[in-house]
Formats: sequence, structure tokens, C-alpha cells
Amino acid sequence: MSKITSLVTGGAGFIGSHVVKHCLAMGHEVVVLDDLSGGFEDHIPAGAIFIQGSVSDDQLVTSLFEEYRFQYVYHLAAYAAEGLSHFIRRFNYNNNLIGSINLINESIKHKVKCFVFTSSIAVYGAGQLPMREEMVPMPEDPYGVSKFAVELDLKAAHEMFGLNYVVFRPHNVYGENQNIGDKYRNVIGIFMNQIMQGQQLTIFGDGEQTRAFSFIDDVAIPIANSVNIPAAYNEVFNIGADKPYTVNELAKVVGACFGVTPNIKYLAARNEVMHAYSDHTKAHSVFGEGSGVSLQEGIARMAEWAKEVGARKSKEFENIEIYEKLPQGWERKQPQAEGVPA
Repeated sequence: MSKITSLVTGGAGFIGSHVVKHCLAMGHEVVVLDDLSGGFEDHIPAGAIFIQGSVSDDQLVTSLFEEYRFQYVYHLAAYAAEGLSHFIRRFNYNNNLIGSINLINESIKHKVKCFVFTSSIAVYGAGQLPMREEMVPMPEDPYGVSKFAVELDLKAAHEMFGLNYVVFRPHNVYGENQNIGDKYRNVIGIFMNQIMQGQQLTIFGDGEQTRAFSFIDDVAIPIANSVNIPAAYNEVFNIGADKPYTVNELAKVVGACFGVTPNIKYLAARNEVMHAYSDHTKAHSVFGEGSGVSLQEGIARMAEWAKEVGARKSKEFENIEIYEKLPQGWERKQPQAEGVPA
């Protein structure tokens, strides 16, 4: 029997690198496609084949499908900064939507057995709580719009061409290998990076917004294993932790893991959903119960890893397209047009 070959896009990133690990454990030959814009090559588990490049490069994507004849595609590559997506609309849609369509096209042509897509609860917008799969999505930012558009395209591709898919809508995932040097996303990593650099913890608004922070094993393991579960095919699943916490509560837990009392700097509130958590009854019925790792235990594990790798310098996003209403702390000097005096 020939070996199963799987493509994992974003496999040098946070969730992707864990999915690669679990796919390798299942005996798959794994090809990782990642442009390293948010991931790190040393996060890729040994045994995977690494190709540096972008899903938006349609010629590269086509060549990889021709060479490796993938049975399964796990698509995790995305620039997942919801708040920033308002200000990088073209970049967001090129990477998160058009790049996904390149993969879907080739998956149809090459008769891929299943396309596993990591979407987001950002598709729901400010809907009823808890968010359930049967609700009609109403995304409120370009990131959520792009994710929902891919979901719709996968459904259309299944109905027209028979391409099987599984869609996961994770939320606020944290754990080892997270990019703690990204100031635009991943609040737990941001807090840890700030503590290790002796900085104040920055919180947008009053910190009473709630999220259900999800330990990586509760997300990556079901994603990897979904191709083996026929009941998961052509379905959408919320996945992650059940219990929401305020960002203020989160800051205290992170601080405790580093032995400090958080010194918090509150910034102006940004345009974001105030409360976001989802129901996971459907996922539990198909994939079983989660890891049972509590927020305190999960953050303690991540903190130990973060202490080993050390603080990372936050990078500025260089391709801001709209400067109006950029949130506090994200301000960038708008480039001067040629021929216009400063």
C-alpha cells in the first residue's frame, strides 16, 4: 500500500506545526508549504518535507500537486490578525481568500480525498452566544469575511465536483510554538513577550471582553485526525475550549506563571466583538471530549516553553493600506506620496 501524502500549508506556524507532528505520527508523508511570514523553520517537526513559498503563488501550488499527488490537504496558512485586517484589506484577501482558491482548484483537479480547512469563529461576528454551527454567519471584519468565503467555496466545490472537506472554526488557540513576537494577534503570547521584556501589559479597552482560550491539543489533534473520520466529512465544527475568561483574568494567570503581578496599560478600545465563545457539542460528538487541560495548566506549559525560547522582538507590519483609525499602539507614519511636500 502506498504511503499517504498530505500537504500542510502554514506548517511552520503555530497550529500548523502541531498538525504536522500528529500527521507524521499517523504515518503520513507530510509536505509543508510556508512562506515563514509568521512561522519558523525550526518549528517544523523532523521528517516533514519543507517548501518555502506562498499559497498565493499559483504556479508553485500547481507544481507541488503535480509532484506529490496529495491525498489530503490541511490548509492552515493565513494571516490571522482580525483587528488588523480592516487596514490590510487587499493583503488579507490575496493571502486568505485567493491563496485558498489556488489550493481548492488543484485539489479538485487532482481528486484530493479530503480538504481540511481551518476557518475561525470570526465568521460569526457579534452573534448570539454561545456561537453554534447552525447560526447564519455575519462576519464583521475582512478576516472573517475571507474565511467564510472559503467555507462557501468549499461547499460549492463539493456540490459541483465532489471534493470532500472538513471545516474547523477554532478560537483563541495558545500553546508551544506560538509566535509571541506578533503584536497584532495572540494575546497570551503578547503578554508573555511583554513580561519577559519588562514591559507593561497592554489591553485594548477595559479588559472585560471575554474569550474562551483554547489549548493547542484541543485543536490540532482533531484537525489532524479528521480525515480518518467519515462522519466529519462535509461538516463544519466549532472547536476549542468551553469556558470564557475576561482578558483581565487572563493577565493575572499569565503573570502568575512568571511570578509577577501584571502592570497593565489600558489602551483605547478597538473595533472588536466584546464576547466570543462557542458551543462544541457537535465536535465532541464526532471527535470525543477534549484534553481536559485547564487554562492555568495550559498557560503554565506555554510559559515554560516561552522562557526557554526567550522574548522575541515585535515586528511592525510593513504593508498597511489604510491608516485612518489605526488602533492605539499600531500607529505607523503614513508614507509621503512622491512630489508631495512633507
